[in-house]
Amino acid sequence: MIMLILGLLIFLGIHCVGFFPEWRQRRVNGMGLLPWKGLYSLIALAGFVLIVLGFQRARLDPVVLYASPTWLNHLNALFTLIAFVLLAAAYVPGNRIRARLGHPMVVATKVWAFGHLLAIGLLHDVVLFGAFLVWAIVAFAKLRRRDRAQGVTYAPATLKGDVITLVVGVLAWALFAFWLHGALIGVRPFG
Repeated sequence: MIMLILGLLIFLGIHCVGFFPEWRQRRVNGMGLLPWKGLYSLIALAGFVLIVLGFQRARLDPVVLYASPTWLNHLNALFTLIAFVLLAAAYVPGNRIRARLGHPMVVATKVWAFGHLLAIGLLHDVVLFGAFLVWAIVAFAKLRRRDRAQGVTYAPATLKGDVITLVVGVLAWALFAFWLHGALIGVRPFG
């Protein structure tokens, strides 16, 4: 569990750098953009590896905190579908979701983490998804506050952008839910 927590602190910690744009800019000015991106990526990757290894080890000795009813697994599938559409909205230009939310990837993280917390009550899952949920709540509030202070506006939405966002999100969700989740995570949500 210590490795999982350390990984979360490193991974989510480095993702908090964006909350302090002046500090980040001083680092970029001091070392250059590419070295900064390289260092940032190495730190994030190290945190991610620790999360994966720590989570795998914690799964070997599970601690049950609560048992969720089976129907919450189905609700989690819906939350995850919504999260994938939100994730697609972060990358597809000209969609209403991005225009409305500004930071759909962070909202996707909130939805994904919340759904998993509802459905899974093992200690290592609560630590993992709880940490991501708390980070995403704080990140969204800080990013939206920064956007308002800077007068940020997002590109106008088009029907084409909305349709592409929806199709890409649903297809990515189906691919992950029916095949990749089992192969990568070891749990097959749909048997």
